[in-house]
Amino acid sequence: MLAFEWQAGMPALQSMSDLISKLLQTRIAAGDFPSAVYLVAEKGEIAMQDAVGYAVIEPERIEAHIDTIYDLASLTKVLVTGLLAAILVEAGEIQMDARVGVYLKEFDNGPKKMITLLDLLTHASHLPAWMPFYLRVADPGDVLGEIGRTDLDYIQAPVTYSDLNFIALAAVIERFGQKCVDRIAAERIFEPLGLKDTMFAPNPELRPRIAASEKGNGFEKQTCVEQGHLQPPPATAGGTDPFRTPHSAFRTDTICGEVHDGNAYFMGGVAGHAGLFSTAGEVFKIAQQFLPNYSILLRPETCELFRTNFTPGMNEHRSFAFQLATTPESTVGTLMSRTSFGHLGFTGTSLWIDPVKERVFILLTNRTHNRELPFANINSVRRRFHELAIGQLDANS
Repeated sequence: MLAFEWQAGMPALQSMSDLISKLLQTRIAAGDFPSAVYLVAEKGEIAMQDAVGYAVIEPERIEAHIDTIYDLASLTKVLVTGLLAAILVEAGEIQMDARVGVYLKEFDNGPKKMITLLDLLTHASHLPAWMPFYLRVADPGDVLGEIGRTDLDYIQAPVTYSDLNFIALAAVIERFGQKCVDRIAAERIFEPLGLKDTMFAPNPELRPRIAASEKGNGFEKQTCVEQGHLQPPPATAGGTDPFRTPHSAFRTDTICGEVHDGNAYFMGGVAGHAGLFSTAGEVFKIAQQFLPNYSILLRPETCELFRTNFTPGMNEHRSFAFQLATTPESTVGTLMSRTSFGHLGFTGTSLWIDPVKERVFILLTNRTHNRELPFANINSVRRRFHELAIGQLDANS
């Protein structure tokens, strides 16, 4: 299961790769997640990568491999929606300081008239953090309308991470491009980069290569009840799920090859906040597009947007779609450059990029699979992964 690549002439990083793999195997044994695939790169070249554990535990056991496909969850926000927004901003097709209402009539009313595209990109719009649209509207086509009808929250922190921001941002991209965001991504990202294993709504034939997620949607059901979106009805006879309605996102079987996120599933598997599937190797190819010396989709000056702090003095430091390393309690660890930027995914995925050292750190896990609630908080694992990798890269530089 071990596989490594390194630059010609670079000393083999076997020992450090072993340490990272052992760290992850220890956390697998502790029940944090059943599998992990990681990739560390420097100056455009892969330095370390490995796959450990089982991508699927039940209903059958399937080992994880370097080319295992993971549900990237919220990495969709940066790898697709944020990157497409940057491409359109660079081309002058949209302006990041423009009001969203210019592009979406749903935002051309009341306080929402003041929200800009940059507010969406930096999670500074005052939209609420989350809501289960599958319990609020019967038609996925009305999700944006429901966001338009939702009151802004001025009590919450000024930067409040919200899926709603990137659902709306994808709608801007779709209305400008006159097609669904997955087709725009294919034409402007996946095809130019030659990606074969990066997609929304994977073909069922790929399921044996895909890491599994949660069995059913226990976490979202629990969240809906806790937040008052849903009152659990009396249990029904015959084992029928009392939460499930014809248009809800609640499932009962092990989720594999379908997006885990309930709203993205309700929206057909294609959304601006979640829904992307890919491998560590192809995530790396997209990640290169955020580095000025390696991007073929963006100019160097556009890449500066990803390391620029647009929310100085606020509770969280945000750049163009990314979180910055200077955010308190970020998962970057202690050794990465302070201008580094990254993002996490609920399913257990993460991507961090150091623009100073031109390094990329990718860790993909499926922490929601084969585990009872609550899911493990793996932020300490992410930090330690970064520190182990950086220690060896620095020792060999």
